[in-house]
Amino acid sequence: MISVEGLTVEFGGTSLFSDISFVINEKDRIALMGKNGAGKSTLLKILSGVRQPSRGNISIPKDSTVGYLPQHLMTEDGRTVFEEGTQAFAHLHKMEAEIERLNKELETRTDYESDSYMDLIEQVSALSEKFYSIDATNYEAEVEKALLGLGFTREDFTRQTSDFSGGWRMRIELAKLLLQNPDVLLLDEPTNHLDIESIQWLEDFLINSSKAVIVISHDRKFVDNITTRTIELTMGRIYDYKVSYSQYLQLRVERREQQQRAFEDQQKKIAETTEFIERFKGTYSKTCQVQSRVKMLEKLELVTVDDEDNSALRLKFPPSPRSGNYPVTMDGVGKTYGDHLIFSNTNLTIERGDKVAFVGKNGEGKSTLVKCIMKEIEHEGTLTLGHNVQIGYFAQNQASLLDENLTVFQTIDDVAQGDIRNKIRDLLGAFMFGGEESTKKVKVLSGGERTRLAMIKLLLEPVNLLILDEPTNHLDLKTKDILKSALNDFDGTLIVVSHDRDFLNGLVTKVYEFGNKKVTEHLCGIYDFLEKKKMDSLNELERKK
Repeated sequence: MISVEGLTVEFGGTSLFSDISFVINEKDRIALMGKNGAGKSTLLKILSGVRQPSRGNISIPKDSTVGYLPQHLMTEDGRTVFEEGTQAFAHLHKMEAEIERLNKELETRTDYESDSYMDLIEQVSALSEKFYSIDATNYEAEVEKALLGLGFTREDFTRQTSDFSGGWRMRIELAKLLLQNPDVLLLDEPTNHLDIESIQWLEDFLINSSKAVIVISHDRKFVDNITTRTIELTMGRIYDYKVSYSQYLQLRVERREQQQRAFEDQQKKIAETTEFIERFKGTYSKTCQVQSRVKMLEKLELVTVDDEDNSALRLKFPPSPRSGNYPVTMDGVGKTYGDHLIFSNTNLTIERGDKVAFVGKNGEGKSTLVKCIMKEIEHEGTLTLGHNVQIGYFAQNQASLLDENLTVFQTIDDVAQGDIRNKIRDLLGAFMFGGEESTKKVKVLSGGERTRLAMIKLLLEPVNLLILDEPTNHLDLKTKDILKSALNDFDGTLIVVSHDRDFLNGLVTKVYEFGNKKVTEHLCGIYDFLEKKKMDSLNELERKK
């Protein structure tokens, strides 16, 4: 359906990727993988037509449409959520108006035998056929279904889009994109602003859609569930695997092992050949053989081994000061804003060493309860922090609170105290800010880099209660793995607000579910909880019947 040939992108003489070619077929669901900076987002922008390559061609059939969801959107105000959702069908209204205009022109023309009159008839016929082939009779119901699936309530439909945060506005754009039903969907980190239920709805939508999808995502479970093909962008080249992400990881290991063996064999042959040349280069009887081997070395195409991403975090939390047995206890805790009840009568006890997850739809009070624990907002009921509780807090907006005019090094130097001051460069190196990276100003950092920098600030003081609100947004898969490993080793108490099922799996042993104005405790891991939720949903349906 879409053919990519010889695509090359260069910045100031250096090549981001060079001479890559592949084909996107109907119904392909492709994961575009590669480490940060490999050029994944750039490739999506080129496929969408937002930017041009240095060289190469992209062939898209005339009647095919491409829909693109970037990581960062500029949205307009002035409409309600529902009105903005219906903009997905604006092209149909334009098509209808154009059919009407052409028909009026036909009514006023009398040159029935002319070529231009016949062309006009053909235009009207083709446009009408296309218009009536689109089932838009019930488009309002489709808009409603998409908005509800992505977490909006019917009460939200009449609110202005300007009332909503960037994450929720991203959902509106995603709803519009899905409703437009393009032939190829390009999605750059679509799950960053979605809760678990909305991610599952999006998975079902994409799996049941007959269209082609290319997705960049750091949500391993989401990628595994929806994709059937993996394209890896690495070292300026692509590797195309007709398998899911998990299978690709295994094949990539095997590929690198093969490359390593071929590289070692070639190096051995080069050494043997070089030794032969050195030994016999002055021997008359061996002149032809020496020259032959010299030419062979000159023509030899060197085997390369893919870079391993060794810029990994070596992350270790400092030992936790000992807290009391019950760092957090709540009795009848609730929160209302005016007449709007968020949750009520919450009773929970978090014991020392517990690792728990707060999950549920956005807007149900997860971050609100965290703010109650932090004493940032007033609440009903009694909330008690245990003896010697020292809190480390990572908020969703933590990265945006950094001073943009400081360098990476200055950001950490300003908050580091004691012995750690001598190890700032080591710490920055462990978080992939080694060498010149530490001299970058915060304002030029990407979302992922800012998140990592904010995480370093959190690590500088020993704490015994870690509260992390969506810590994995903008973190790549490798960084998430190492953060998760460090949190597993953390000897304090952990509360994590997250929609990332793979990240929570094996990390938490207790789940607090937020929904229906209450907080429900589940004494299990995340996948047992999700399995239970599906059963609950079925039971709900039975009760309604």
